[in-house]
Amino acid sequence: MSAHADTHDHDDHGHHHKETFVTKYIFSQDHKMIAKQYLITGTIMGVIGVIMSLMIRMQIAWPEEPNVIFEALLGKWAPGGVMDADIYLALVTIHGTIMVFFVLTAGLSGTFSNLLIPLQIGARDMASGFLNMVSYWLFFLSSVVMVISLFVEAGPAAAGWTIYPPLSALPLAQGGSGAGMTLWLVSMAIFIASSLLGSLNYIVTVLNLRTKGMTMTRLPLTIWAFFVTAIIGVVSFPVLLSAALLLIMDRSFGTSFFLSDIFIQGEVLHYQGGSPVLFEHLFWFLGHPEVYIVLLPALGITSEIIATNSRKPIFGYRAMVASILAIAFLSTIVWGHHMFVSGMNPFLGSVFTFTTLLIAIPSAVKAFNYITTLWKGNLQFNPAMLFSIGLVSTFITGGLTGIILGDSALDINVHDTYFVVAHFHLVMGISALYGMFAGIYHWFPKMFGRMMNKNLGYIHFWVTAICAYGVFFPMHFIGMAGLPRRYYTNSNFPLFDDLSNVNVVITIFALIGGAFQIVFLWNFFYSIFYGKKTVQNPWKSNTLEWTAPVEHMHGNWPGEIPHVHRWAYDYSKPGHDEDFVPQNIPLKEGEEELQH
Repeated sequence: MSAHADTHDHDDHGHHHKETFVTKYIFSQDHKMIAKQYLITGTIMGVIGVIMSLMIRMQIAWPEEPNVIFEALLGKWAPGGVMDADIYLALVTIHGTIMVFFVLTAGLSGTFSNLLIPLQIGARDMASGFLNMVSYWLFFLSSVVMVISLFVEAGPAAAGWTIYPPLSALPLAQGGSGAGMTLWLVSMAIFIASSLLGSLNYIVTVLNLRTKGMTMTRLPLTIWAFFVTAIIGVVSFPVLLSAALLLIMDRSFGTSFFLSDIFIQGEVLHYQGGSPVLFEHLFWFLGHPEVYIVLLPALGITSEIIATNSRKPIFGYRAMVASILAIAFLSTIVWGHHMFVSGMNPFLGSVFTFTTLLIAIPSAVKAFNYITTLWKGNLQFNPAMLFSIGLVSTFITGGLTGIILGDSALDINVHDTYFVVAHFHLVMGISALYGMFAGIYHWFPKMFGRMMNKNLGYIHFWVTAICAYGVFFPMHFIGMAGLPRRYYTNSNFPLFDDLSNVNVVITIFALIGGAFQIVFLWNFFYSIFYGKKTVQNPWKSNTLEWTAPVEHMHGNWPGEIPHVHRWAYDYSKPGHDEDFVPQNIPLKEGEEELQH
């Protein structure tokens, strides 16, 4: 179908069907509105996750001390303001689940894949607007089920966010192993269905709906990142779904996929022949690609923002694409490094060590390319740029400790200590959150037609950056001193008495950092309604989304879809009056397209 015919179809559609409040804001099939729905749902879940993490930190810093916050928020789980031991692990479990899946997977990828894929490739909308809507509402439903699980009488799921059997497989194991665990599994099954529908939609849209001239080598790196992330999701999420379904069968139908000879209070249970290590294999086959499902969109966003705000072409475009593809492949063959202490064959451990160290190469390529792009650039330090540079910093510092954890001989010494917590929070948590914040500051004008307050953005960045390192840098040292993670209190072990002051310092940084996220929330919600109105292309950027009008319309462009004549990174190109040349500007006579 020609672009003109396509335009008429959409125009007719607009005249005949007046959108109601429900079809525009609730059951919308417009990718831009669905992106906002993902963002606001993810933000609400993020607030819940952060409150949980602050309660975890307060419990570790001041164990067994009465706390009015615990009494107010936990009720019967904190008699007299002292946190019950059972609820502590439940908080760890739900905090991890919410942050990894509901905030960093759906909130980050769902928001920006939906917003940017059609706009940056020059498409009217996603391949299937209906599937896109269904994907969001399944995500919303899974979020509701996860929140409901917090209010189950016996307590929410409490087997750790990795839900290892037998705690997760035996309803009798502990309070949180009952209805709370069942709701966790139901919520995750719905979430995976949402993720798969979304991912298939993103893949088809990128492959089939690119505008004229938009070859794969002219795609912005953001689109490459979202595209490959969707492929990783389609490959690995079904494995977690199978693990969840087998776990439901073990719990409810008497099978023993993950259960072997088990005694409870001297009584022999009838399970035999299963293996809890099988569950670990299935979980981590998703669990490690999940790190990159979370990270790659953040790295793609960073590529776009660093090039735009350096006023320079991105360094090594093809190397960046190759590194994204290499990371996607390697991330699926390294899952065993989470299981070095599970009794794995040492030879198999050495294979996983090799593949894990190999993944450092494409990651390093990305880091060097970011640094080289920044080098001698005309840097614009707006909040989006600061968060992008912050991501490069935490990606490098967190990645270096990954080399230690990826080596089986070294990992055994620090496994299940705070060293692991520090590593994956820096790489996965903080880096991905920085990418999310950068994306929000950068594309907020595109989403809402207004600008966020720059000065509040600076305050948000600097306090967050200082507190993030204040929290996770000391954790490496208490981890190397042997402090185990997930313990409700460390005061029972005289060995760790000297570390209690460090835990207090970490918690104070966490509380300050958590409190200052209110600055961001205020800036975000206030700016939606009262922010300064934006111009069409506030950052003087080259990609196609800034050629669409500020006022949202279903179909993105009022007339013909713009055609593409160049790659996305023609910044400061000799022979042009401006220091940016949008992709829809034809090449001048004699002008060469950059070899990238």
